[in-house]
Amino acid sequence: MQKTIAVLGSTGFIGSATLQIARHLRFPVVALAAKSNIDVLEAQAREFHPQLIAVYEPKSAQELQRRLPHIPVLAGLEGLKEVARSAQFIMLAMSGNLGIFPAITAIEAGKQIGLANKELLITAGELIANLAQQKGVEILPVDSEHSALFQCLRGAKKEEVRRLILTASGGPFFHKSPKDLQTVTLEEAMAHPNFRMGPKVTIDCSTLMNKGLEMIEAKWLYGIDPSRVEAVIHPEQRIQSCVEFIDGVVMAQIAEPNMLIPIQYALTYPERKQGMLPPYDFTKNHTLHFYPPDPDTFRCFKLATFAMRAGQSYPCFLNAANEVLVERFLKKKIAWIEIGEKLEKLISSHDPQNLLTLEAILEVDAKARELASGV
Repeated sequence: MQKTIAVLGSTGFIGSATLQIARHLRFPVVALAAKSNIDVLEAQAREFHPQLIAVYEPKSAQELQRRLPHIPVLAGLEGLKEVARSAQFIMLAMSGNLGIFPAITAIEAGKQIGLANKELLITAGELIANLAQQKGVEILPVDSEHSALFQCLRGAKKEEVRRLILTASGGPFFHKSPKDLQTVTLEEAMAHPNFRMGPKVTIDCSTLMNKGLEMIEAKWLYGIDPSRVEAVIHPEQRIQSCVEFIDGVVMAQIAEPNMLIPIQYALTYPERKQGMLPPYDFTKNHTLHFYPPDPDTFRCFKLATFAMRAGQSYPCFLNAANEVLVERFLKKKIAWIEIGEKLEKLISSHDPQNLLTLEAILEVDAKARELASGV
């Protein structure tokens, strides 16, 4: 019997792709949730016939309830939490700190979780990891690089691992010198060589912050010491990530750079099912290159590496401050090079603390955003 699924963030890229897999494999979708995009949500509801819908914004929830009188539509945070309790598998694809609250609810309810929310482990890694361990909950990574690591590590003992190596495209500025980056335009930063993504993620890829954040996630997903987590630039993005074991063997996942693959693996785990992509063609993808990230060019990556190793509240502070600085760049209020410069200034002045409660996490997050808005 197919497991029931609920999708938080169903109108976004990951949520929509999850429903594509659900359609392909005939998974019963029992609940959907989104922040405010009720037009897309309505279309999804009419196709998948969920038993429950949640919309975070109350007015949008009221309007959707009017359109869909036969399905309960809940509003606000309580609605998101109810969706998080509603199925056997919960896809957490709702971005931002808002996703922390339904995540905690899902873990406390003992649900299997597909994780597509970076902020969850970067901002509240210790809290979430400890809670998941206490409740015996599986957190299955949906990000392609982390899914690759998860699959390579399957059946391995932690003490057998020498290194986790995440791969990065290098973004549009891989071959640029620090001098070249003084005059980067928004259009240049948005020109990712391989993918079309949302503005925030695209800019994070251009600074390599995205890979730094993934390294922080790895610490909590796999319980691996940060000194054994690395990243390498791999422009072709055919090797999603790899694991080096203590005997010198490197196990890598090779696949098309397509999010349908990690999403389907999370949904079907521990089994594999027929996928939607054609067989991999080695004759068309026979050249692979690898380069070390340059910390002078990618200052944000260097700061994320520092935050991962320093721990405490540094990752939470880094993530929140970076979000604000990226938003300021997108609005053309600061230069691209200033994202890293201002972030370094903020990190150097941060007084770290242990984050053992949700209240402490949210306080550090809010303070970082306030400081980043004025620096």
